[in-house]
Amino acid sequence: MPPIPGSGLAKGLAVTLRTMTKKTVTAQYPDVQPDLPPRSRGVIGLFEENCTVCMLCARECPDWCIYIDSHKETVPAAAPGGRERSRNVLDRFAIDFSLCMYCGICIEVCPFDALFWSPEFEYAETDIHELTHERDKLREWMWTVPEPPALEPGAEEPKEIAAARKTAEKLEAQSAQEAREAQEARAAQEARDAGQAPTREGDQ
Repeated sequence: MPPIPGSGLAKGLAVTLRTMTKKTVTAQYPDVQPDLPPRSRGVIGLFEENCTVCMLCARECPDWCIYIDSHKETVPAAAPGGRERSRNVLDRFAIDFSLCMYCGICIEVCPFDALFWSPEFEYAETDIHELTHERDKLREWMWTVPEPPALEPGAEEPKEIAAARKTAEKLEAQSAQEAREAQEARAAQEARDAGQAPTREGDQ
């Protein structure tokens, strides 16, 4: 059946009329900041202490917008008779956001959690060269990184947190044991100084 002449125009006018009857909502930016989703990809922050200069982020970046320079330093042996070892020291870590396509590959492949997404997006510049953020600038973005969302009810605790908690409990128990032994030693010393036999809890 051939289409009725003017049916397309009628459908278009119907959409226009429906839109005209709806309330207009205008985003009052920049006076009112937008409510961004928690996983917004704004800018990348660098937590320099976690970076081991493994170069994995720079190698995996499809845009080659990450620049890393480093040098090696010799670390003396930790114990007598031990061997010296070398470690990488970060000299430069920069991201050119004029090339970055915000794919997030660098953040995903980082094995030591040194890169994080920040929802901040207001870093436009009049000069394109200013869009290359050095490590000091990337470090400043870390203060805008939101806290990770809470775990869902019944979710398994991350292995890193469980291991850290177990270590902390072990150290706490060890400290408490050492404190008890020190207290008993002081009590025994005081008893010897007084010419009395030392007593322990539970002795009859």
